[in-house]
Amino acid sequence: MTRPRSEDLVEFDGKDTLTRRVTVSLAMCSAGSLVYAKMGDWTWEAVNFASAINVYTARRPDGLPVYLSFYYFRVSGSEGLYPNGITLGDELDVTSRVFDFGSQSVLTLHRISRAGTLPDQESLDPVEAYERPRPDCMYVETMNRWISRGDEKSNKGLVDASPVDFRHKHLSQLPTAYSPRSTARNARKNRSFFPSGLPGFAPKGAPFRTAYALDVARDLNGVRLVYFASYFSIADIALSRAWRASGRDDRHFIDRVALDCRLGFFANADPGAVFDIAVQIWQDERDPRHEFADIVISEQGSDQVIAVAGIRTLLRESDSATRGAA
Repeated sequence: MTRPRSEDLVEFDGKDTLTRRVTVSLAMCSAGSLVYAKMGDWTWEAVNFASAINVYTARRPDGLPVYLSFYYFRVSGSEGLYPNGITLGDELDVTSRVFDFGSQSVLTLHRISRAGTLPDQESLDPVEAYERPRPDCMYVETMNRWISRGDEKSNKGLVDASPVDFRHKHLSQLPTAYSPRSTARNARKNRSFFPSGLPGFAPKGAPFRTAYALDVARDLNGVRLVYFASYFSIADIALSRAWRASGRDDRHFIDRVALDCRLGFFANADPGAVFDIAVQIWQDERDPRHEFADIVISEQGSDQVIAVAGIRTLLRESDSATRGAA
């Protein structure tokens, strides 16, 4: 298949794979959550094609709305291509493949590359994404669950639901070894993707704690649930505060290379909610340029875990030098 020249034109192979060429616009690039929002749009778009239903207006049998919510989201990059390194005018090729994950869930893989660097017929195999990633590509893994409101006036008590006519059995199944189900489940249970830390990494100081009041003007989506991309922004806000508290400035935060970012979404929240956020930064004892941030977002008053994030970062040389001298 030939890749289209614009995001307005996409090609679908009739089963599970969607390709598109994207020009990075103002609406999808920033040091914050905009690029993750766009990746989420690509997931919804791919599932919309592959499942042959309108995911934007999906309904359960009794007619109430059903939403394709994000449960687990991971972006893996490299120094050549990483989420906060995408900038205005970049041209990207995006290949998206949707996998059968049952009647109430779906998993989507995306491969992002610089436009024209891969052959047009290059397929996306799970082995590539999970075991042999290309050094010049970025990979996105999203696990989504169909949910519906248990109480139409609240964002709490969301329930599993499957939309009418959701087609999934024709899709390929992801090998069990690659399934993120246990990864997300353990992150929720342990409040960390790496409860014992990463091998070779040591804690960099004590955990940093901060609070965040849910912003109803920015953090809610069109159906008044907390928008999944807002959690990326909230995690980054907490991390940037931790950076400032350690004596680093905003420029170093903007210049960081986010090599791996994973986020588990475990609950929603009502307007007026305040989040307690704990950030533990770990530093590679072999190479101080590499850091890992463990971030736990819980609701103030109930201590319910709302989301857990793990962000592995490569620091620029100037930042490493500054920190070494501090």
